[in-house]
Amino acid sequence: MFEKILIANRGEIALRIHRACHDMGIKTVAVHSTADNEAMHVRLADEAICIGPPSAAESYLNIPAIVSAAEISGADAIHPGYGFLSENAKFAEIVEDHGLTFIGPKAEHIRMMGDKVEAKRTAAALGLPLVPGSDGPLDDLDEAQTIANEIGYPVLIKAASGGGGRGMKVVTSANELETQISQARSEAKAAFGDATVYLEKYLGNPRHIEFQVFGDNHGNAIHLGERDCSLQRRHQKVLEEAPSPAITAAQRADMGGIVANAMAKMGYLGAGTIEFLYENGKFFFIEMNTRLQVEHPVTEMISGLDLVREQIRVASGLPLSVTQDQVTLKGHAIECRINAEDPRTFAPSPGTVTGYHTPGGLHVRVDSALYNGYKIPPYYDSLISKLIVYGDDRNDCLMRLRRALEEYIIQGPSTTIPLHKDLLESEEFIAGTYSIKWLEEWLMKTQ
Repeated sequence: MFEKILIANRGEIALRIHRACHDMGIKTVAVHSTADNEAMHVRLADEAICIGPPSAAESYLNIPAIVSAAEISGADAIHPGYGFLSENAKFAEIVEDHGLTFIGPKAEHIRMMGDKVEAKRTAAALGLPLVPGSDGPLDDLDEAQTIANEIGYPVLIKAASGGGGRGMKVVTSANELETQISQARSEAKAAFGDATVYLEKYLGNPRHIEFQVFGDNHGNAIHLGERDCSLQRRHQKVLEEAPSPAITAAQRADMGGIVANAMAKMGYLGAGTIEFLYENGKFFFIEMNTRLQVEHPVTEMISGLDLVREQIRVASGLPLSVTQDQVTLKGHAIECRINAEDPRTFAPSPGTVTGYHTPGGLHVRVDSALYNGYKIPPYYDSLISKLIVYGDDRNDCLMRLRRALEEYIIQGPSTTIPLHKDLLESEEFIAGTYSIKWLEEWLMKTQ
């Protein structure tokens, strides 16, 4: 087992990793920018090393500085958290080349799944169901027209690299196709440095369902059920729950078995998420995230497993701590992403926290690095807290979540707590009948 782990991240996820390490008796090294000198993970880590100025490019994305910090501190391994360098195959290779362990998947799998076109090819070879579309990158307009005519409009043009809705265009008719492909390529090139795009059938009103998977170096792979991540604004998740209110136990067992078998065939190591669009009882693979997800706590709540601990175990060479037969999923969990944003306009709201009180009680969890007097910097993602609540069933969970949101106080910056309070009063959300389009439509009506 590792003796010291460097945490190559910041905020709540850095603190989450630190806590898992200390629970296992492992020392931690926090790296940080000058903007995060007073951050909670910096205060609590066994060692802290400043690696650059506020700009992420000069600090949290600065590979030489991070690797140097690991070597100077005598760390055995580096945990990248999520975001930043967590899905950078080159970083994973450099870490391993320096005699350190990258706590994550193999570089080859990060690279394979980071390219959307290659990911679709791999998924097809592994037996995962795909959205109908092109087999690879679009090479010319004639090819695109032929495919679009075969599968029928509307179709979706997507960037092969990146995500977040950039390089993504919906095409409703043949006379729009050329223009939309050109615009998608331009956006993809500007955002990701790669103009490659592909085409697939546009699903009208799907849900976004993702399965949590885990693999080790001993040929084992398991799934831990699904999360429903359909509540999105501009392709960014707002609230997640597990299990999905739309999926039956039989569907969960069937698709879970398919994704676990696929990961075993790959020889996948560590945590990963297989993401699907789900419509009319069918799953369609869209991508794989080769890292820990922001919303991993809801899976922890219904499975009883510490996913960060499991990441560390399998990275050290140990087998998974459970087999599929030993995985028990029970109850219901919901995570609210609390951002430092105006709850109506969603404009960022950095600044000093002048008052802070977290909710408590049975089955209420807050993952946050906030404290009274903390200055939320303007340089990074606006996520400042995750409120996760568990219940025996979905209704029990909703009742507890309402109470927890009422108790949660963050004074100073504006936050999205009022948005989550309003969401919990919506008939469609209470009924669990929402889709990936629902939140934006609901916001248009209520704001």
